[in-house]
Amino acid sequence: MNFKKLSASVALAAAALPLSALAHVGSDGGGHHGFLSSFGHAFAHPFTGADHMAAMLAVGAWSALTVTPAWRAPAAFVALLVAGALAGFAGLWVPGVEPMIAASVLVLGLLVAVQKQMPWVLAAALAGVFAFFHGAAHGFELAADSALASAGALAGMALGSALLHVAGMVLGKVFMQRHRWLARLAGGATAVLGAAMLTRLA
Repeated sequence: MNFKKLSASVALAAAALPLSALAHVGSDGGGHHGFLSSFGHAFAHPFTGADHMAAMLAVGAWSALTVTPAWRAPAAFVALLVAGALAGFAGLWVPGVEPMIAASVLVLGLLVAVQKQMPWVLAAALAGVFAFFHGAAHGFELAADSALASAGALAGMALGSALLHVAGMVLGKVFMQRHRWLARLAGGATAVLGAAMLTRLA
């Protein structure tokens, strides 16, 4: 029981991290020259911004609660995250990155809170669209000066993001399916974070 309470508290805390922890475009570009250093930095990167972490946990939790099979929306998220990161690495200007990231946190939080069901194709498409913008932001932040470093950054980012999805799926399956109020509370906190981010950008 204590483990369950601890895990639930971690999920809520992750969903409601302070806005000061946000990781956005241009805050950390370049400077990671080796494969391992780029891998390690990029692996940690999704955990350092409340917006990215909350969105990825929400994708996992929402998928576990409502999408069958549950892994397809998170897989689409990781795939489009990598595509967006490649665009960022290439210096491609992607309009509306910050508003779309904020909107993703808001929408995904609401989907968890109301436990909205939809066909996996639509769920994967929605997750993928949001993921592209998250990936573009990561790509701008983590752009490296060599192909080897870029490969390390992509691998680390994909793995870190996938682990957050798995954590969200575990929280969804183990706790939120049994305690629907927890899904409403965590989803609501995530949606509030997204709304605050949009207000901040206005």
